[in-house]
Amino acid sequence: MSDKVHYLTPDGKRKLESELEYLLTVRRAQVAERIRQAKEGGDIMENAGYDDAKNEQAFIEGRIMTLQAILRDAVVLTQPSESDTVQIGSHVTVCDDDGETSVYYIVGSTEADPVNGRISNESPVGRALLGRRVGDVVTVRTPGGNARLTILSIG
Repeated sequence: MSDKVHYLTPDGKRKLESELEYLLTVRRAQVAERIRQAKEGGDIMENAGYDDAKNEQAFIEGRIMTLQAILRDAVVLTQPSESDTVQIGSHVTVCDDDGETSVYYIVGSTEADPVNGRISNESPVGRALLGRRVGDVVTVRTPGGNARLTILSIG
C-alpha cells in the first residue's frame, strides 16, 4: 500500500469506518457461509457458486485492506479557520466566463463527488483554486478546453 495522505472530512471518516466495520463483521461472515454451503454442494472444481463466493471474498478482503490503509493514513479536516485563501475544506463559489456560478467543496480524493460539488484537491479545478483569493481568476485545462473561473467567495 502507498504512504499517500488521505484527506477526509469527519463525516467521510465516519462513513469509511462504518463501511469497514460492516465488511469485517457482516459481509465476511456472509461470504464465508456462502463458501461453506458451496463446498457442501460437491465438487468445487466445477462449482460456479463456489467460484463466485471466492471472487466476492477476494473483493471484500481487498476493500478491507484499502479502507484500513486509507484510515491509517487519514488526515481529518477541521473547519478551516477564517482564511482569505482557498484550502482543503473550503467552500468556494466561482463564476465562469458565461456568468454561471458554481460552489465547490474542496475535499481529498477519497471523498470527491464532482456531481455534488465535492471536488478533489488533486483535480485540475481543485489544484487551480488552492491558495487563491477572492477576486483571483484561474484558468483550468478541462476536457472541453480551457475554463476561466473567478473566485467570488471562500467559506
